[in-house]
Amino acid sequence: MTDTHTTHDALEDARNHDIKIYVNGDIVHRDDAKVSVYDSGFMLGDGMWEGMRLYDGVWSFFDDHMDRFYDSCKAVSLDVGMDRAGIMEALTATARANDMHTDVHCRLMLTRGVKVKPFQHPSLSRSGPTLVIIMEHSKPADALQSKGIRLATVPQVRGLPMSQDAKYNSHSKLNCVIACLQAEQAGADEGLMLDPHGFVNTTNACNFFIVRKGAVWTSTGDYCMNGVTRQKVIDLCRANDIPVFEKNYSLYEAYGADEAFLTGTFGAQTPVAEIDGKPIGDGHRPVTARIRELYKDLIAQDIQAQSAAV
Repeated sequence: MTDTHTTHDALEDARNHDIKIYVNGDIVHRDDAKVSVYDSGFMLGDGMWEGMRLYDGVWSFFDDHMDRFYDSCKAVSLDVGMDRAGIMEALTATARANDMHTDVHCRLMLTRGVKVKPFQHPSLSRSGPTLVIIMEHSKPADALQSKGIRLATVPQVRGLPMSQDAKYNSHSKLNCVIACLQAEQAGADEGLMLDPHGFVNTTNACNFFIVRKGAVWTSTGDYCMNGVTRQKVIDLCRANDIPVFEKNYSLYEAYGADEAFLTGTFGAQTPVAEIDGKPIGDGHRPVTARIRELYKDLIAQDIQAQSAAV
């Protein structure tokens, strides 16, 4: 398939060919960054991760990301091995080693570590966690703001909390990978996933919003990643007199929406052009545009507040 896009489309940057990566305290060239084949993350997808962005030397919404990260690790009895200050020190050292200051995307990954035998039980991971930090020079592709993302509703659903709670930002992403493959095979850019009851939930990579008659709708949050950007958008709407609802709704309401957009740390707010081949709205996206400006202002405020606190 040609002309395929994702919400993580970025401008090409040759500097990324020689980035340095943090692996358990060592910062090495990407070609030398390695973990064991016995690592729990490689073997089982047993780990948690966070995606963060660096703007003007500040990790945007750092505390919100760390709240989610530490809560997730605690929920699966995964010892981080360091406190928040330690994580920040590792991030700072990695950014410094790469001479990175702004428009940087980071994937921070923690696994249960190297196992003594190639089996499932967590007790076989005995040498402590594995922490890896990948940072890239990364600016979202501007074309997505005008073109928008094409979604296809996929049969893969976001499951019930007692199967694998979607609130975990875990390394076990096969559910989302399958949804992504189904969307690609349907000729779309990303998959729109329903919840176990058939209500619209999220995409394979991002949280999902629609706009109807000036009001913003998103899912209840019961079956989706508790996205930092998702919550910021909800909070911004409430603070700026934009009606916002966390509710169950079906594809019927999504198809008939005036606007739709995705949220995520990388792309912030990415417009949706069509769902299942049906155009969304008439191409004018005033509410999405307003939210994007409010979000940019919020990032600027966060940068200023964190800089002042240093």
